[in-house]
Amino acid sequence: MEAVLELCGVAKDYPGHRAVDSVSLRLERGGFYSLLGPSGCGKTTTLRMIGGFETPTSGEVRLNGVNVNALRPWQRDVSTVFQNYALFPHLTALRNVEFGLRERRAPDYAARALRALELVQLTAKRDSLPAQLSGGEKQRVALARSLVLEPQLLLLDEPLAALDPRLRKQMRAELKAMQRQTGITFLFVTHDQEEALSLSDKLAVMNRGRIEQFGSPEEVYLRPATAFVAGFLGGMNWFGNTGVRPESTRVTQTVPQGARARQGTVESILFLGNYVHLNARLEDGKRAVAELTRDQSRFAEGETVWLHWQPADELHFK
Repeated sequence: MEAVLELCGVAKDYPGHRAVDSVSLRLERGGFYSLLGPSGCGKTTTLRMIGGFETPTSGEVRLNGVNVNALRPWQRDVSTVFQNYALFPHLTALRNVEFGLRERRAPDYAARALRALELVQLTAKRDSLPAQLSGGEKQRVALARSLVLEPQLLLLDEPLAALDPRLRKQMRAELKAMQRQTGITFLFVTHDQEEALSLSDKLAVMNRGRIEQFGSPEEVYLRPATAFVAGFLGGMNWFGNTGVRPESTRVTQTVPQGARARQGTVESILFLGNYVHLNARLEDGKRAVAELTRDQSRFAEGETVWLHWQPADELHFK
């Protein structure tokens, strides 16, 4: 399939610091992709180089096969939704959405802007100023302003970070639906593992300026390439050099036949709604967590238990 974006050994240096280190990535047209990693890993710098807000120290950013390193943001067929939305405070929602089309002198800007507001379900707010909109509504206006330009690539720089948890979950579903409806390639930057796993067709996990793994959510979660990826994409218990996910860790008072097991003492049991986290201290002083259903959690603090797992659930790294 045709690539809309290719990063070819892209690096970015600042005085005394390399923020992005030889990143190569290929995104096919029409997908939903994420750059995931902790703060300071280089994901936002990578996004800014794609958008034209930063110039690579070395390497190439290619859009549709063309090197765009020398092009300014407005010269690229790319649109960016920033974390703070960057709406014009003196313009209504409709005027904000129209702005880019007016700058391009698009003859049908009014009709296109209205269709974009309809897409994000904000037609009723067309005459409202940003100060009159909720956080979720501002986010939708920012999305509409970018989507109406029909870019080859839409960049989203942690656009859900300022929303409350309930609204964030709602907007995830809406973002995915918008991407599917428009067919525009989305590249989403986040440090939230759940967002990246739930939204992405493929995601790139970054650490210290490099991509450690690129693949489907199932691949990177179930078959992590490195210990960092395994630990960043969910809980991980370490039994020596062996990693086991909390959901694969079981707790009993005796050791089941054929299972790998370690003895420990229950330190706490945390009720989390539809499941329970049992936290235990092992004989060597390390801690482990087991994710259990409510009916599996009949243990008491201070009780000696066996934490066990099946060999097929083990993850091993060099």
